[in-house]
Amino acid sequence: MSSKHAAPYYFVPGPSRWPMLAGISLLVTMIGASGWVNSATWAPAVCLAGIAATLVVLYFWFGDAIGESESGMYGKRIDLSYRWSMSWFIFSEVMFFGAFFGALFYARAVTMPWLADLDHKILWPDFAPQWGNTGPAGLVDNFNTMGPFPIPTINTALLLLSGVTLTISHHALRAGHRGKTAFWLAATIFLGAIFMGFQVYEYMHAYQDLNLKMTSGIYGSTFFMLTGFHGFHVTMGAIMLSVILYRVLKGHFTPDNHFGFEGAAWYWHFVDVVWLGLYVVVYWL
Repeated sequence: MSSKHAAPYYFVPGPSRWPMLAGISLLVTMIGASGWVNSATWAPAVCLAGIAATLVVLYFWFGDAIGESESGMYGKRIDLSYRWSMSWFIFSEVMFFGAFFGALFYARAVTMPWLADLDHKILWPDFAPQWGNTGPAGLVDNFNTMGPFPIPTINTALLLLSGVTLTISHHALRAGHRGKTAFWLAATIFLGAIFMGFQVYEYMHAYQDLNLKMTSGIYGSTFFMLTGFHGFHVTMGAIMLSVILYRVLKGHFTPDNHFGFEGAAWYWHFVDVVWLGLYVVVYWL
């Protein structure tokens, strides 16, 4: 959001078809997804069509909001509304990752010692409570765990550096240096792309060399769920920043009014913080 004029009222948008179309496209997506997991032949096409329709709706819906902002319809109250909305959205993301971190903690700190105590030695006498085991019944194929070197450590440095470049870009925007803003914002997106490239390589290494898969017991499922969803969030954050970069190049935002930039920056910094937790808990402990 970046209004060029301070509207003295609380803007109320007119009737819009986008919420209804978004609901329909999401319904089609979920119908296709439910059929896909049940091996229905028609389902993949329906699911992909629903996703494509959702993206089209979001493109035009966000375009309307950007047009309203740039035409000066938004004032301080709308700015505050957007800030609270983004704050609650990020809080929901905290709870999302908190659930997976909680599952990891429960498996390591509660379940494994419980399965290895004296009461269960009769059932599973050979079970050892070290993290990365093949399960109490030994039904999981042998695999190697993922260590912190070198790729996870490189990715940590990349994300920390991207947080610095994004902060420099933000300060440049506040100072009115649009060229510097665009340069450092593009650098942030580039660092995010390198991060994702390394993560793809890490997954290939896990499958081919370590035999580490989603089916590798609780270790494999928590590893791929946490790192995979984080990678998805990095991708979404990079897309958000790419849209912001396009808007910067189009002349949007002012030094005093640029919440679109700030909201995307909040999200990116949140992704950085989540990765630091992943780096310590998943790769080191």
